[in-house]
Amino acid sequence: MGKSATAPDAKDRPDGMTALRLLTAVLAIVAVIKELRLPQEERTWHGALGGFVPYDLRMPTVARYKSILLNPDGAIVVNRVFGVGWSINLGAIVAKLPAVRPRTPS
Repeated sequence: MGKSATAPDAKDRPDGMTALRLLTAVLAIVAVIKELRLPQEERTWHGALGGFVPYDLRMPTVARYKSILLNPDGAIVVNRVFGVGWSINLGAIVAKLPAVRPRTPS
């Protein structure tokens, strides 16, 4: 039996990830515009949009990557190393896991 003319294919419908990617792209563009509107000497290329959504458009470094995403003493949800939004600090997650102990034979 043929497809209904009114039912869109699953690939034609926007899903949550598509909407999230679109929102992230729009926020990145807004962040660039925000920075470009400032005088050149005042541009930092990092900050927050609407006082809430963090952005960092500076070139990422290994040191910043480690201090943000591999920091055992930091928060679990952290600002992204590069881009708009938040990321997960794997160092904090590992630090909060209980130590794995080898089994001792009984």
